[in-house]
Amino acid sequence: MGSALSQSMADRPRQDLLARAFTLAVRVFKLYPRLAATSPAHAHVARQLLRSVTAIGALLEEGIVANSRRDMAAKYAIALRESRESNYWSRIIATDEKWAAELAPIIKETGEFTAMLTVSVRKLRAPVESGQRAEGKGQREDGG
Repeated sequence: MGSALSQSMADRPRQDLLARAFTLAVRVFKLYPRLAATSPAHAHVARQLLRSVTAIGALLEEGIVANSRRDMAAKYAIALRESRESNYWSRIIATDEKWAAELAPIIKETGEFTAMLTVSVRKLRAPVESGQRAEGKGQREDGG
């Protein structure tokens, strides 16, 4: 089962961020009852993982209707923090050999979210005119 999950995530590298976030959240949502039933410690960490993973998609959804580019960057920055937290909680659960294989694709996907959202936040925080200035637009022709 673990390899099938890993393969299905690997097949979606170009998939929309929102769709990937939803798929990841559903995967953790369905895994949660079994994880939580393992022990009280597993239940605590599983709850943290479920909370942080579901927050990623919710924040991306909020970002779509942001009032401004700055607001969108703020929502994406929080989603970035949640993806890092999700990666952390999933790595903790994976230290239990019983869950390592099943958590491997979730660890990989949360790591990919961290990378993608890092780039997105940087781009959103960059001034809109930065590309034009870099190309020399907006400068007088006499060099002044």
